Amino acid sequence: MTGRELPAPGVAATPPSTADLEHLRSALALAARGPLGDPNPRVGAVVTDAYGAVVGQGFHAGAGTAHAEVVALSEAGEMARGGAAYVTLEPCAHTGRTGPCTDALLVSGIARVFYAQADPTPVAGGGAERLRDAGVDVLGGVLAGEAEALNSAWTFAHRHGRPMVTWKLATTLDGRAAATDGTSRWITGEAARADVHDLRASCEAVLVGTGTALADDASLTARHPDGSLRARQPLRVVMGRRSLPAGATLLDESAPTLHLTTHDPRLALQALWDKGIRHVLLEGGPTLAAAFLRAGVVDEVVAYVAPVLLGAGHPTVGDLGITTIDSALRLEPVDVTVLGADVRIRARVATASPRTTDPATRPTPPEESH
Repeated sequence: MTGRELPAPGVAATPPSTADLEHLRSALALAARGPLGDPNPRVGAVVTDAYGAVVGQGFHAGAGTAHAEVVALSEAGEMARGGAAYVTLEPCAHTGRTGPCTDALLVSGIARVFYAQADPTPVAGGGAERLRDAGVDVLGGVLAGEAEALNSAWTFAHRHGRPMVTWKLATTLDGRAAATDGTSRWITGEAARADVHDLRASCEAVLVGTGTALADDASLTARHPDGSLRARQPLRVVMGRRSLPAGATLLDESAPTLHLTTHDPRLALQALWDKGIRHVLLEGGPTLAAAFLRAGVVDEVVAYVAPVLLGAGHPTVGDLGITTIDSALRLEPVDVTVLGADVRIRARVATASPRTTDPATRPTPPEESH
């Protein structure tokens, strides 16, 4: 068979059948079972035999585990020969902790491969071309939007060459992060605070400044409602030149902690990128938040707004250099949810420009094998 080429990224040259779409949607549902906050993307795969019957399914369970295609092919065995594979992300052509999925597909005797999202990484990408060159019929770009939504932060990071940054804030209705005496516990209620722990668990790193770390002595861990630690913890990152005291909670054994001795948001994000971090949750105070906003490296805002008035106190964000309403930083709301007595607003910041440097010059950490 000859590979079917796409006229443009994300546009299928030959319309997939109803059965093809059904199998890809099943693969998307499998992918959603993978972990968030992992350096690898969430991927699902479905394998059918030569007659179109499903004989294997799988999803990627996290860095260091078998890729979705390999799990599905292992379940299918010899029944995969002459069949088709449906994968939410272009099969990788890279050897990391595991071997290339393209090799596993070729050995299995798969005749057709359908994939949703093209792989944006410089090291693992190129799998579709490799399969086509080997005579496999390949069709990509099918349900690509749904696949990208499953890995929005990971995709953003690789397209822009830096981690995606989500700024989380808790504020009163009049824009205060704390009262005049500095107290801020608790502006929001239990439902909103529980949601914050879900948000932390979905990110790979939580970042604060040394001022917040010293003033609050927060743990920055992801916890269950009963206070127990979740199995997967984000990297705790403190940014600034001041040292943490030996007894600081951030230095305990509940989660790893990294101290970045810089005030430059871009340098901090570069250091985290080099460590394989692709999604950062910014939880710092108003000064750090303003620094990231002024640097243009905040990509998403998650605001927990409480129906509380203080009238005075510490602002939610520091000086942004904006002097007129015409220059206001306006966000695009994508979700508004009521959590108990509070409201969570999720909004996008204006899209950052993709990286202009050659992506091949950026090393891919060994744990990021897709």
